[in-house]
Amino acid sequence: MTGMPVLYKCDKCGKVIMITSSGEGKLVCCDQDMRLLEAKTADFKNEKHVPIIEKSAGGIKVTVGSIIHPMTEEHHIEWIAVVDGDKFMAKCLKPGDEPVAEFPISNTNVKAFEYCNIHEFWSNGK
Repeated sequence: MTGMPVLYKCDKCGKVIMITSSGEGKLVCCDQDMRLLEAKTADFKNEKHVPIIEKSAGGIKVTVGSIIHPMTEEHHIEWIAVVDGDKFMAKCLKPGDEPVAEFPISNTNVKAFEYCNIHEFWSNGK
């Protein structure tokens, strides 16, 4: 996978799928077409959803939001991912976890992504 993950969501049941290779046809779930999710790069105050990358001892650390995103059962980050050339790395999260992920890469100029269970798909815009 290079570039940006491609996500589709079923607006009926809430299922989200990630496409890892292209193909023809359409995606259907619950007898309706799935919706393509566009990664957002700026939120209302640009503080709670945009992934922030910084150097860490083991590579890079990605934090969701300059003000830490909530991690409650009702509102939380489901995963954080980075794309560095042809490498895709992700960390799954659950309510109660800190919305932070560390990845063993030295390049800080990478694309970072996250998925919020309420506000959906976000990127650092790189």
